[in-house]
Amino acid sequence: QDGLTGSAWGDWALYTDSPLRAFESELGVQAPLGFWDPVGYTKGGDAALFRRRRETELKHGRVAMFATMGYIVPEYTRFPGYLSPSAGLKFTDVPTGLAALSKVPAVGLSQIFLFIGLVDFCYYRADPARDAGDFSNGGILGVPNGSGPIKDPETRKRKLNSEIANGRLAMMAIIGMFFQDGLTGSAWGDWALFEGSPLRAFESELGVQAPVGFWDPAGFTSDGDVSNFKRRRSVELKHGRISMMATMGYITPEVVGKLPGYLSPSAGLKFADIPNGLAAISKV
Repeated sequence: QDGLTGSAWGDWALYTDSPLRAFESELGVQAPLGFWDPVGYTKGGDAALFRRRRETELKHGRVAMFATMGYIVPEYTRFPGYLSPSAGLKFTDVPTGLAALSKVPAVGLSQIFLFIGLVDFCYYRADPARDAGDFSNGGILGVPNGSGPIKDPETRKRKLNSEIANGRLAMMAIIGMFFQDGLTGSAWGDWALFEGSPLRAFESELGVQAPVGFWDPAGFTSDGDVSNFKRRRSVELKHGRISMMATMGYITPEVVGKLPGYLSPSAGLKFADIPNGLAAISKV
């Protein structure tokens, strides 16, 4: 932020070269991140590509919200009767989550995929004349509802922003559920059931804290090498200590002021003349 705006807490409006300006007023641009595109997919400013990606985001978000509810609801209630009378399979016999794939008959799974395909390719067709994700056969949120169009522009914008935000959260949630389900046998299973975890060698170390526990998504400790772990822990502590000092170095001059007198009497350079942040490098 300092490099792009001139201050560690600078106004992003000062970053006049930002390629994101073409889309910064779009739906989904919400605090605290604003327009979030760290990979730079939209840096070309192509409106057609942005629309296609927005349609994809909405579709994935909606599917993820249904999928997340599909994990949660069966924990509290199931349909009565049989899923497959010919196979004697009741709804209550089908486990929640990934394990259900091994219980549902192949014909049943085929019907599900066929239904999804018909809905996607036939019933909900993208219309260039309508907003991304807005279908003539569905409600304003992309699913059938009896509410009708929302007349108030601010209310409509707030609800559509809420849908995007909830869809993003649901995409993260369902991936987390899949991951935990696949490793422990349940979307909220006990990690103690993951017997093959390479993290067990270090799960009692300092820094293993809720809610993430031992956090090593890149798998650096997957080999269980203690000496490598200790070396990385020393590097982590050193970097953390330096970063704490550096962060205070940005904040303190803004809050309590600067040292009195001269940094360089021969150059007539006072401490008060030194700007905060990266700009100081050109002055010292």
